[in-house]
Amino acid sequence: MLLINRGRSQTLLIMKPHRGTLVLVLGILGLVVCAPLAIAAWVMGAGDLKEMDAGTMDPSGRGTTQAGKICGIIGTILLILGLIIFAIAFTFGLAAGLAHHH
Repeated sequence: MLLINRGRSQTLLIMKPHRGTLVLVLGILGLVVCAPLAIAAWVMGAGDLKEMDAGTMDPSGRGTTQAGKICGIIGTILLILGLIIFAIAFTFGLAAGLAHHH
């Protein structure tokens, strides 16, 4: 909630509460425990930062939200790299297994 003074009148703006802590927790968990949570942190963090920029969400959690989004980006990149490495290893393992049987 934000109260804006305009001379004699005051305007009360009701904002959504920030979810910075949630985004940060999801980002950290995405890095350490469950990689798909990193995707959620990235998406939620990006959306919340847009809402903060638009003035519809409490901006006091901007730093925490940015940190969570960054953890989400890093976790997502590591997830993708892990999947690529797994696919390559699986392909070579399968090729080696087929070559060994012939």
